[in-house]
Amino acid sequence: MSQADLHANYVKAYNNRIGFGRKPALVLVDFVQAYFEPDSPLFAGVEAALESALRIRAAAREKKIPVILTGVVLHPSGLDGGRFFQKAKPLASFTAGNPLGAWPKGLEPFADEFVVTKQYPSAFFGTSLASMLTATGVDNVILTGLTTSGCVRASCVDAMSHGFITTVVRDACGDRHPAPHEANLFDMNAKYADVVSEAEILAFIEGLG
Repeated sequence: MSQADLHANYVKAYNNRIGFGRKPALVLVDFVQAYFEPDSPLFAGVEAALESALRIRAAAREKKIPVILTGVVLHPSGLDGGRFFQKAKPLASFTAGNPLGAWPKGLEPFADEFVVTKQYPSAFFGTSLASMLTATGVDNVILTGLTTSGCVRASCVDAMSHGFITTVVRDACGDRHPAPHEANLFDMNAKYADVVSEAEILAFIEGLG
């Protein structure tokens, strides 16, 4: 097939948008210093994604939308990270007390924001996030974060699987390589979520009562 035929065939199967919900929550996945420190094994040069996420966070706070920050914290042995820690060696950056696991400048949590500590890729796996969102009536999870092909994608699939309308903000997600970044945005948009721009999400937030 030609590229045009491939695209047409894909769109025929996956070209649906679900839209936004009535009560959203904003989740900022793993925006931690490890991705911004040049000497870190996880350095990804994703400053633009953080800047976008901070603008969205400011808009969400204006509208009293719940804001949740996630980070990975592991025992020094890494045993609570299981096979994930065994496979992904840079996870040693997230052992308890490692400065690479700290929040980058500008993202320190406010007192009314929630921090979810996880040991695996998804913000939902092994955490109370789904229960908390359900209990507060949230029906729409807005995802931003790092990295697109890893913890954002895993959180996207789980958000959808838990019954939340899932929205991924393209500009506010980042990866260390454009190919997995674009491929995963494409796939999430096809099957699990609506992938939108920063401008689209800000317009949606601004329109909330």
